[in-house]
Amino acid sequence: QVQLVESGGGLVQPGGSLRLSCVASGLFFNIYTMYWYRQAPGKERELVASISSIGSNTNYVDSVKGRFTISRDNAKNTVYLQMNSLKPEDTAVYYCKVRQSTNDYWGQGTQVTVSS
Repeated sequence: QVQLVESGGGLVQPGGSLRLSCVASGLFFNIYTMYWYRQAPGKERELVASISSIGSNTNYVDSVKGRFTISRDNAKNTVYLQMNSLKPEDTAVYYCKVRQSTNDYWGQGTQVTVSS
């Protein structure tokens, strides 16, 4: 059974940094593209970043380019999202996701709040 567990969220001041982690189990982690999404109150869930199976390709939504970095450690079945220069508009619940065949698996999410 596929499980994803996120951690690393919290309250941070504008301009601060956080690193999110997502540990996967129940799958051959190193063959799957991994995704980070976020959902702010009253908004639809949006794709923030993705990383290919061996980390050679990454993609970001325009609003986080140059501030966020997605990475992975296949030996630890973990994907990371390093978030720098955080803004209040980055406040959201952050989720990791994996697509296995036609099924999407999500973690429980971790809250990120950017506020002074």
